Amino acid sequence: MKIEVFTIFPDLVGAWVEASLIGRARRGGAIDIAVHDLRAGANDPHRSVDDSPFGGGAGMVLAPEPLFVAVESVQPLRPLFLLGPGGRRFDQGLAAELARGPGFSLLCGRYEGVDERVAEHLVDGELSVGDYVLAGGEAAAIVVVEAVARLVPGVMGNVASGEEESFAGGLLEYPQYTRPAVFRGWGVPEVLVSGHHGRVASWRRAAAIARTMERRPDLLAVRGGLSPDEHALLAEWGFDHLTSRPRGPD
Repeated sequence: MKIEVFTIFPDLVGAWVEASLIGRARRGGAIDIAVHDLRAGANDPHRSVDDSPFGGGAGMVLAPEPLFVAVESVQPLRPLFLLGPGGRRFDQGLAAELARGPGFSLLCGRYEGVDERVAEHLVDGELSVGDYVLAGGEAAAIVVVEAVARLVPGVMGNVASGEEESFAGGLLEYPQYTRPAVFRGWGVPEVLVSGHHGRVASWRRAAAIARTMERRPDLLAVRGGLSPDEHALLAEWGFDHLTSRPRGPD
């Protein structure tokens, strides 16, 4: 897996990809991450990459020439995605899709955005990490890199970690507990200390469904609601009261 990131703040992104899980995987050869400076495409003494927009308006816009030069001089792995609010919503499904491929590249926007000719003729698509505005695409790039990289074989020590977490199968992850079994009078569900792995797995499945019903019912709606077996599982573990709870406004 190879990921290339184009940014006007290469030190910012570079420091992050050297840290923690991603940095360890990078040093171990499980993933190759290259960070490129968009200012390398500038041809003036100030290494300028932005200019004022035609038609007037507040702020500055990333200009096409330095971006095209920076990208074309590297010839990065495709697809190349522009990070911006108007792109395809990035989610766990897309992260898994990208993790199955050989790699991809990211172009970080800045200021008031990028010249539209970059979006139309340089990149292969756009990605958005949510319906909010950031100062630039660097934070979004970090989100995409981590979400994808941790699904690449060899990055996480325990392969099952990526299979059991939130959004796997359209559900939030089940509640987690660790020692002590009783803390300030609050105990751990008895099944988790029973040593019965089959019962533990059954409870976790039911708890994941129940948590999703309470916190993200929209995820269940996307997957078509609950199956009869899931209704029965909720009833078995005492979560069936959730299925009869009156729904609030959407």
